[in-house]
Amino acid sequence: MHRVEHVMGMPIVVAVRDGEVPDEVFDWFRHVDATFSTFKEESEISRLRRGELERAEASDEVQQVLARCDELREETSGFFDIDAVDGDPSGFVKGWAVDEAAAILDRAGVTEYGINAGGDIRTRGRWTIGIQHPLERQEIAQVVEGDDLAVATSGAYERGDHVRDPHTDEAPSGILSVTITGPDLGTADAYATAAFAMGGRRAPGWTARLRGYEAMTILSDGRVLSTPNFPSA
Repeated sequence: MHRVEHVMGMPIVVAVRDGEVPDEVFDWFRHVDATFSTFKEESEISRLRRGELERAEASDEVQQVLARCDELREETSGFFDIDAVDGDPSGFVKGWAVDEAAAILDRAGVTEYGINAGGDIRTRGRWTIGIQHPLERQEIAQVVEGDDLAVATSGAYERGDHVRDPHTDEAPSGILSVTITGPDLGTADAYATAAFAMGGRRAPGWTARLRGYEAMTILSDGRVLSTPNFPSA
């Protein structure tokens, strides 16, 4: 069964091989949108960004997300920094929301599913995933295959130069895209964003040192660099 809804500003696809998609999954995504969308004036995040709500007054859920973003800033040497984008945690929230949706499916007893939220992908069971080429929109850059995957990709081809180096406010150079796989999609999403922001000279070395996460980096000259255990088919 496939179910698609436009939530959080993008189509979210949930595919289930062994049952139905519980309504709770999309109820959750709508809740995340209402809480974290920077396009909704009354969301908690919007109120925080305007200074109408103090961080200590925010819900436990929002405080937990912001605390994890603080940790990720340290883990990435400041290349993932929501303060550089006016307190917008969407670079983590999308993957985190998918992880939580996956937990809903797990609790419902679904054993084989795939969730795709704007290119952030979480699967249970064995799936094959095509990573879109950053320049040729109709081409696949790499095929990823494995069990229980979390896959996040960051690049300039979907939204232009929306990722910038927080230290210089410049668009990254020498790099087309970074795909990160690992156990936690929220973390993979943030790592992919950070690595892309680092640019082609620094990103491959940084991703090679990640623990528990694998990376594929496509450089501007066409070279494709992958860590040893990247789950390519």
